[in-house]
Amino acid sequence: MSVRILVVDDSGTDREIVRSMLLGYDLLVACDGVEALQVIDENPDIGLVVLDLHMPRMDGFEVLEVFRSDRRYQGLRTIILTNLDELDNEMQGLQLGAVDFVRKPIHMASLKARIDVHLELVRIQRALERRLDVQGMTLEAIFRHMPAGIAISWNKGPMTAEANTYFTTNPAFQRLIGRTKEELIMAGWAGIIHPDDLQEASRNFERLQAGETSGFAMDTRLLRPDGAVLWAHVCVSSLALWENPEFNHMAFVEDITARKVMEKNLTESERSKSVLLANLPGLAYRCDYDSDWTMKFVSTGCWALTGYAPEDLVNNSRISFNDIISPEYRPLLREEWAHAVAKGAPFRYEYEITTASGERKWVLEMGQASYNDAGGVEALEGIILDISDRKEMENNLRYINTHDSSTGLHNREYLETLLESDARKRQPLKRALVGINLDLVRLVEANYGFHYAEELIRKAADKLSQYCTEGCQLFRPYESRLVFYLVNYAGQKELIDFSERIAEDLDHLFATERVGGGIGILEISSEGEQDADLLLKKLLIASERSISIFDKDFRRRFYDRDLEALVNREGDIIQELSRLAADGDREGLFLEYQPIVDLRTNSIHGFEALARLCTESLGLVSPLEFIPLAEKTKLIIPIGEQVIVKAFRFLKRLKKQGYDTVHVTVNISAIQLLRPGFTERLLELSRVMDIDPHVVGIEITESVFASNYDYVNKVIAQLRDAGCYVAIDDFGTGYSSMRRMRELNANCLKIDKYFIDSLFEVGRDAAITRDIISIAHRLGYFVVAEGVTSVEQEQYLVANQCDMIQGYRISRPLPEDVALEFLQRYDDSASILEQA
Repeated sequence: MSVRILVVDDSGTDREIVRSMLLGYDLLVACDGVEALQVIDENPDIGLVVLDLHMPRMDGFEVLEVFRSDRRYQGLRTIILTNLDELDNEMQGLQLGAVDFVRKPIHMASLKARIDVHLELVRIQRALERRLDVQGMTLEAIFRHMPAGIAISWNKGPMTAEANTYFTTNPAFQRLIGRTKEELIMAGWAGIIHPDDLQEASRNFERLQAGETSGFAMDTRLLRPDGAVLWAHVCVSSLALWENPEFNHMAFVEDITARKVMEKNLTESERSKSVLLANLPGLAYRCDYDSDWTMKFVSTGCWALTGYAPEDLVNNSRISFNDIISPEYRPLLREEWAHAVAKGAPFRYEYEITTASGERKWVLEMGQASYNDAGGVEALEGIILDISDRKEMENNLRYINTHDSSTGLHNREYLETLLESDARKRQPLKRALVGINLDLVRLVEANYGFHYAEELIRKAADKLSQYCTEGCQLFRPYESRLVFYLVNYAGQKELIDFSERIAEDLDHLFATERVGGGIGILEISSEGEQDADLLLKKLLIASERSISIFDKDFRRRFYDRDLEALVNREGDIIQELSRLAADGDREGLFLEYQPIVDLRTNSIHGFEALARLCTESLGLVSPLEFIPLAEKTKLIIPIGEQVIVKAFRFLKRLKKQGYDTVHVTVNISAIQLLRPGFTERLLELSRVMDIDPHVVGIEITESVFASNYDYVNKVIAQLRDAGCYVAIDDFGTGYSSMRRMRELNANCLKIDKYFIDSLFEVGRDAAITRDIISIAHRLGYFVVAEGVTSVEQEQYLVANQCDMIQGYRISRPLPEDVALEFLQRYDDSASILEQA
């Protein structure tokens, strides 16, 4: 921007002279002081004024006075015009702020020279002012936007804004302290410093004001209005700006609260680390990555862990750590560390050490390699903890998880794991399972309790353990099962001989208890089924089938194709039973009725309802097949109710034809009887179907009492009280003692066919049958003999006062219509005999 010149003179001639002399310059003119001030106000680019002193209205001296007193004109340079003899005026003009003078008459060369000099000075001055403006703006921006707090001339004690006009702060300072500028002046810096830090801050400030130091720095706590404490790093320095030394200082304030918290946490961490190392159940270390694991630092826990002092291990002074590691783990440990170092990964490994006393301890080492700038291993650092107690606990838990607590044998989980492991081996093994089913042993619980039965199984396990070898292991996979697992046996003959020896031992062991069991044998084909669960199921089937065939003796049964077919047939039967259970109106389940004759009156006392199954796909299915399967699958509950309903319908037909006193008995399984609400449901059906409970009989087998004697006896008491009569079926083949026999809440005992068939054989069975009848009568029961097939048997039973009989001597089980016809014929024949 060019600098304009203003020529002020009341003489038009002189103005023209100057104008002509200064051709080429940017020139303005004014005729007096008043006009000059107006032109200057309108043209801010005027930098040089040529001023005549003698003018009307406002002379040059007055104009100079205005220039000096008004800040707007302080940047103007003024050259005054004087006459030759006006030395005093020249002096006065210079004193008022003029920078030069030119005497009239004006010499052109002299004027231009002076004009050029002062124009250049004006340009220089304006350039400096612009630079100062830029620097001022930059400093202001820094001041306002600096993240650290800045306070200039902050008073120590409380003061008013009028008393301290020097104080200024940047926004960051006010945000940091949480107060406005006015609040900061009113409080003073001593009012917001924590009382515990005030004495140190005051002492430092006094030294600054006394000139003893040019500044100081300290960490201090500042109090915010909300009560929060702010940690700050404060730097205070002297600043010579004002005449009053009280305010010649400035302060920089930085929030270091986070750093202080970190320092506190670090201190606490170091303290905790020290406490941890002192109480560590092991040792912390730093060692070289060498063959000896040369220790450079070992914590005090070394003594308790190894029996050696830390200094014994440092630099291998007495022993190297490698010597403490149990020999079998040394190469493994080195290999594990090599993997961790190569990957830069954390290290974790469990191994055993040998202490100074020779004791072996399990330890867990956790560490990390530290590397130098070149990537090489500088050292290994970590901790080694004593985990001997944990290892012992793990071993105990592993034992508990893989062993049966009663016998000490391995359990099912371990057996399954072993089976699956052997199945994966490349070299096929000749393998077999021999299962001993001891379900019948559990039946003695009814008389002697759980612990007695469990002791019998323990004795069996102890007895059979004599056969255990490396290739023959014994397991207890279930409560009432023992299993031998044989590997690399010679052939099937070895399995047969082995099972016969087992059977002989078990027969002798359980002879007193009169219980038996089953022995199942399963040869595992390397190309066949390998699923452990399915293998054990097949073994169980074989052992159960052995029980069903041989009753109270221990005999073997191989799982073969015939048994596989039988299992498949059982699956088909179960499927049919499931359909019948879901649809009560479905054809297939029906009843047949076998007459029961009262020997005292030679009349039909009633019928036993016998369930039958016949389907299109299976044909006629024996009750010996489908009843156990229904019980096993719990389908006996819905199917059993269907049997009751069908029997009640037959009773209604009997009643309709005038036979309202003829009884019908229904066989009830233990599962039905033990089901909560059984009695209530039976009586509800009798009410709904209008059946008198007094003509309803319930037959249960003696073995039912083995499940829960007291509960079962309570249920049959409820049935008897409701009017039903309760018969104990197959009496004499179960496990009731004479004491239990006296406590039974039944009405009737049914002698098993086994005793009837043996009536005329040489032995004690005939006497036993006579005694059962006699004892039953004395205890208040009436007696029914089952399976009577001959006149001689009938005559014997009549002679020994048996109350009733049933069997083929009277009739086979009959369909419902045939049974009604039989009843009619029997009554008619009985009537003819009476008339005769």
